[in-house]
Amino acid sequence: MNPNTLALVGDIGGTNARFALVDLSAPELTLRESRSLPNADFASLQHVIEHYLDAVGARPAHAALAVACPVGSDEIRLTNRAWSFSRRELQAALGLTSLRMLNDFGAVAWAIPALAPEHLVTLHGNPQAPLQGPISVLGPGTGLGVALLLGDADHGWQVVETEGGHIGFAPIGDEERAISAWLTAQHGRTSNERLLCGKGLSEIDLVLRGAAVLPTANLLPGESTLQRPALRDPATIVAAALDGHDLPARRTLARFCAVLGSVAGDCALIHGARRVVIAGGIVPRFIPFLRSSAFRERFLAKGRMATLLESVPIQVITHPHPGLLGAACALRHAKE
Repeated sequence: MNPNTLALVGDIGGTNARFALVDLSAPELTLRESRSLPNADFASLQHVIEHYLDAVGARPAHAALAVACPVGSDEIRLTNRAWSFSRRELQAALGLTSLRMLNDFGAVAWAIPALAPEHLVTLHGNPQAPLQGPISVLGPGTGLGVALLLGDADHGWQVVETEGGHIGFAPIGDEERAISAWLTAQHGRTSNERLLCGKGLSEIDLVLRGAAVLPTANLLPGESTLQRPALRDPATIVAAALDGHDLPARRTLARFCAVLGSVAGDCALIHGARRVVIAGGIVPRFIPFLRSSAFRERFLAKGRMATLLESVPIQVITHPHPGLLGAACALRHAKE
């Protein structure tokens, strides 16, 4: 690859940092040397990038990095990882001619027009409907990402990066009110992201198993009013739910899917969406379960707006690296 058109693309979440190389001069953007590295093994974003570049023996001229946080200033702080950095200093340290920073779900939104049909699974609606904005993009991972894709293939695409995952949670029914009360007691506020993420799945499980209680008596001076039993691993909960023999795990995953349906419907109404696309590291693991859950019922449960949402297709991204692909698309778009 030509060093002057070689680019590093990265998708840095709260748990893992994913990287690849792309040739911006190639007719088709192809991700090369894709690797995923655990953030816990590195002291900083610069450290993990240098480790990756040394491993693949590359010195790219350009980079586009998608990070799980707002990117509107020079100083960037990841929401779910204790990393912060100056984009100017990072560009200088890596010897880059250009560095573009994106929100992680902004990058996913950029990827959508470039996805092949086999990388989209349809949950509801007509998958052959024209791809045109507004398109709501959301999904649970370490947090809950939300973005908005505008435009169409003829007039070009634009992405609006948001922090919509931090909107307040609106519980429906006794189970969700109990979950909300537990999370609010711990954090002072319950956002949609508190439930619709890996840890949120574990905390829903904790409440529905009856392990999350708020004792009111027999406390020692200075002792917390909260019992904090160990959380089950999200992957363990999903596997147990799909296996079918763990009733609390199935209830947990079913509640997770129902809440996701409500939030997806809210996003569609807020954005005036013509399509909803779900991404993230969690949902592709249980698409058949999601399809048979109350997800669609809750998506449509918007009173007088239910008829409007009936016509909105809902799809799930199954591409292994949509954030990397989207970062490459955004970088090429910026250079056109």
